Amino acid sequence: MTEGSSRIEAFSDGVFAIAITLLVLEIRLQHGGAEAGGSLLARLLALWPYYFAFALSFFVILVTWIAHHDVIRLVGVTSHPVQLANGFVLFYVTFIPFPTAVLAAHLTGPEITTAVTFYCATFVVGSGAFNVLVATIARCPGVDMEAVRRIRRGFRITFTIYVAATLVALVAPWAALALNVAVRVHLLRIRYQSAKQSATQVP
Repeated sequence: MTEGSSRIEAFSDGVFAIAITLLVLEIRLQHGGAEAGGSLLARLLALWPYYFAFALSFFVILVTWIAHHDVIRLVGVTSHPVQLANGFVLFYVTFIPFPTAVLAAHLTGPEITTAVTFYCATFVVGSGAFNVLVATIARCPGVDMEAVRRIRRGFRITFTIYVAATLVALVAPWAALALNVAVRVHLLRIRYQSAKQSATQVP
């Protein structure tokens, strides 16, 4: 963590932590005994859409946090444009629990197509926010432009896949969710530092 980015990264980490914690609040067991809908085991198993949505979005936010951490490390000295662009990213992150709740509530119902499309569209906005952040960081003095070019190329691919996933969700919602997982794996494979910069890092 550099001196220039330490405060913005610490604040962002707090926002990520809150967002990832809010996910679990949507998993609620209906109170009551047999009159509430069967045995405890049956009611726990019936919550599988919520478990699935929680696990998926937990993975999404975790990978987003990793990517955000590596992108912010490129910043030498923060500025108002960088802070505002980072705020756009955090706005997206704090919104994720809502489409997650929508997805869980409609994953097995007739509105699954709408729910998954809404879920995927959220990541189109998020990817756009990350592209804005990287473009803003690129204008900062002393930034590793080799790394920036590589990241921007990777993030543009990510944005395209998110748009495709949103369109796919209209006809094949489960395939669209699989595409979202594939995007996160792609993000984990992006090198956020140039070879020169990596060689100067203290182990």
